Amino acid sequence: MYLSKEAKAEIFAKHGGEATNTGSAEGQVALFTTRIAHLTGHLKKNKKDFSTQLSLQKLVGKRRALLAYLYKKDIGRYRAIIKALELRDIIK
Repeated sequence: MYLSKEAKAEIFAKHGGEATNTGSAEGQVALFTTRIAHLTGHLKKNKKDFSTQLSLQKLVGKRRALLAYLYKKDIGRYRAIIKALELRDIIK
């Protein structure tokens, strides 16, 4: 896989609090964002890879659902992760 254990641990340590806290919403959003960026780059080269396109759409939906959850539960954490990952504010 393109992400090693160390790279994932670094993502979770930076955004999830600890490297072992893999269930935090912020860590999951950061991991999804990394995977989305990787798949987007792949699709720019391989325009007819429709299975990857479907996977990308599913990942975007999962990330959006997690962001909606964060918005509903703790808007401060939501705003912090949006700012840290430089994402658009999707919930109006």
